[in-house]
Amino acid sequence: MTMLMTAILVAWFVSLFFGPTLYALMGLAGFAFLVLAGIPGIVIPQKIAMAANSFPLLAAPLFILMGNVMNTAGISYRIFDFAKAMVGWMRGGLCQANIIGSVIFAGMSGSAVADAAGLGTVEIAAMKKEGYDAETAGAITAASATIGPIIPPSLPMIVYGVAAETSVGALFIAGVIPGLLMAAALMLMVRSLSIRQNMPRHPFEGWRELWQSFHRAFWAIVAPFLLIGGMFSGVFTPTEAAAVAVVYALVLGLFVYREFTWRDLPKLIIDTVETTGVVMALVMTATLLGYCLTVARIPQEFGGWLTALSTNPLVFLLIVNVLLLVVGCFMEALAAMLVLIPILVPTALKLGIDPVQFGLIFVLNLMIGTITPPVGVVLFVTAKVAGVPFDRLARATLPYLWALIAVLALITVWPAATTFLPHLMLDK
Repeated sequence: MTMLMTAILVAWFVSLFFGPTLYALMGLAGFAFLVLAGIPGIVIPQKIAMAANSFPLLAAPLFILMGNVMNTAGISYRIFDFAKAMVGWMRGGLCQANIIGSVIFAGMSGSAVADAAGLGTVEIAAMKKEGYDAETAGAITAASATIGPIIPPSLPMIVYGVAAETSVGALFIAGVIPGLLMAAALMLMVRSLSIRQNMPRHPFEGWRELWQSFHRAFWAIVAPFLLIGGMFSGVFTPTEAAAVAVVYALVLGLFVYREFTWRDLPKLIIDTVETTGVVMALVMTATLLGYCLTVARIPQEFGGWLTALSTNPLVFLLIVNVLLLVVGCFMEALAAMLVLIPILVPTALKLGIDPVQFGLIFVLNLMIGTITPPVGVVLFVTAKVAGVPFDRLARATLPYLWALIAVLALITVWPAATTFLPHLMLDK
């Protein structure tokens, strides 16, 4: 069965380059294995239904809806104005404001694409107006957008937690320190580049403007603290936090900022349903394919091969980092996650690697993949928003990639960066 599954995976991988829908390919690969291996077809609806019947996964459409509401409610403008008033006076200040804005927005959207398409539109327009070239504006927007799925809430972490049977709450809390480290690394890189490239300096607008911009953005800034604080204190679970977040976003948009009306809700809900449909199709077909991989003993064989190379956890994590960075260049993050989790997670657990640390390493690797060619989805979105050719934006993003890889290396060799807060807050 191992040889049969290997042949199907090779055919599946080659088929990816012809552009078919990914979840259809995964479903067909699983179906082909079951038929050729003589396994009853009743397994297919069983596995697909089991994948969809997940309480933690219920948070996914709710967080997607919250992100859509936040993008429509004028939150992006308020967040960026506050960030600009905070750090815009520094050399390369709007780049720094871009990063600070992404940190705040990350606590609401949980999506790199939402950050790039929503907040990024405001950031890039403001940076161009201040004299930044389009490549610089697009590059820092794309790089800072990767913070979105690391700082809670996070759609990729929900999917990882469900697929790897790891606490979603622990993963959320574990993302706080790495997310802040990413912001710090990017800000240091901007500081270095701003001096060499003589980037513009936005004048300090005064303490009064800083206070007023904070006041205008206050209810948006409170949202991450409300969600994280509620999870920290045990008032609600991550899934319940998603429902609270949706209600909060609706109240802000409809009654506080009044940037949209009830008539706008049907479109937001339809957009959410479309995105959720794609995510659920990926999750369900990937679960079927993961079952087939397990039956064919691919995880066991691959894990045995890796442990034959070395039983040192650090060496294993180094191999995983290289593998995921390469895979992230060619596959969409959620799809890569769902395919590789059944293969890599069992070996990581066998070597004694903390599942929360491994989850953060997994997600961060694939988020870096979203800004690397040829299939960097955040790069494509940002290139469109900035009006920059994809290849030029990819080159401009390169310095920021090194800053993100440095954070990846740090959380790989220093487990406490990801495990300290979960142990402190949840005793996990």
